[in-house]
Amino acid sequence: MSERGLTDTRSTDTQISAGELERLASAVDTKELVELTRRLVRIPSVYRPSAGEAEGPCAEFVADYLRNLGLPGLEVKVEEVAPGRPNVIGVLSSGKPGRTLLYEGHTDVVTEGDRAAWTHDPFGAEIVDGRIYGRGSCDTKGNLAAAIIAVRALVETGMFRKGRIVLAIPVDEEGLMLGIKHFIRAGHAAGVDAAVICEPEENQLCITQKGAMRAVVRTRGVMAHGAMPLSGVNPIPRMAAIIAAMGDYERAEKARLGCHPYLGWPSITPTIVSAPVNGEPQINVIPDEAYMTLDIRTIPGQDHAEMERTFQGILARLAQTDPDFKAELEIIERRPWTETDLGEPIVRAFDAAYRVVSGGKEPIYNGVPGATDGTFLNAWAGIPILTTGAGNRLIPHQKDEYVDIAELEEAARLYAVAGALFLGEA
Repeated sequence: MSERGLTDTRSTDTQISAGELERLASAVDTKELVELTRRLVRIPSVYRPSAGEAEGPCAEFVADYLRNLGLPGLEVKVEEVAPGRPNVIGVLSSGKPGRTLLYEGHTDVVTEGDRAAWTHDPFGAEIVDGRIYGRGSCDTKGNLAAAIIAVRALVETGMFRKGRIVLAIPVDEEGLMLGIKHFIRAGHAAGVDAAVICEPEENQLCITQKGAMRAVVRTRGVMAHGAMPLSGVNPIPRMAAIIAAMGDYERAEKARLGCHPYLGWPSITPTIVSAPVNGEPQINVIPDEAYMTLDIRTIPGQDHAEMERTFQGILARLAQTDPDFKAELEIIERRPWTETDLGEPIVRAFDAAYRVVSGGKEPIYNGVPGATDGTFLNAWAGIPILTTGAGNRLIPHQKDEYVDIAELEEAARLYAVAGALFLGEA
């Protein structure tokens, strides 16, 4: 990104004084922020269908918490996406026309894995050396709490003067993102001018994120004795040829696009390879089928539809030189990359807010290495997004997940000040 582009983001037309912004930042209640984060972490919200566990209890708690805030004009809705998996939507109107700003933070968390590997109770929300430990503390219950506390500060300081605020608190961000898809299909994204995706990014301002495609590849063969391979058709060398061709395509895309300044390299990664697909493998038996999954991560400049055509072309080319080559490729998930221009009002608001909250420091711009719920808010609803929040970006999904309280407080202040600037722009 050019230095000129960064310079252009530093001015925000606003009728709010510096003193008002500083008072708003100071109004964030750190004690309440910490307590809300801990209460959220203590509610396990891992999706475990076999055990009948999901996000329901956490969503119910959030809905009740929002209702009990007593904020005038706040309407709280709970909508079931799937059994036991409800979205929570809070809509706050100022009563005056203006922009609509959406804050998004999901209630689901990934599994804690082996509890014995944790130093701290994964759902204990222990505070040690200025950190809150527990599954979801970083990704992203701490940031959800920060958004709620930020909105409360906006209202109670009188800085929410026009427009609307939407709190989107969906389920299933860690899965197929069913919650945000339901939110959009239900019409809740209509009229939203920008969205803040509250995810752990060390309070860096992420203006782009990688896209993702997930593919399943199968090669078909004929089962035979390993001592007589010519009596069958081995699907494993055919799968190996596909893997090699995908590697060639990945290298060509890297050469074409280069390394993105925020997202790094595009990638096509085999993640599961198995043969046979069904039944027990044996060292002296040629399987009748091989199976592979591909985790494909894309950057700006790549077109998903064109890539899928290239994948199919690879299979067709391999079939031309091998009469026994039989393969199928299916794309099972499509999540496009996103990119928000530095000149967007939401980016300019956060740029200015960061300088207020940090005491004049330069914000750090970055990109999200994975997909978020913002993927679909941008791709399906056309909403400009900015992703930021507290938490070491390498910590999510690991044991002993934590969030630094000081960083979490900074995130809440950043959400509040940026919200005031964005909604208050002339």
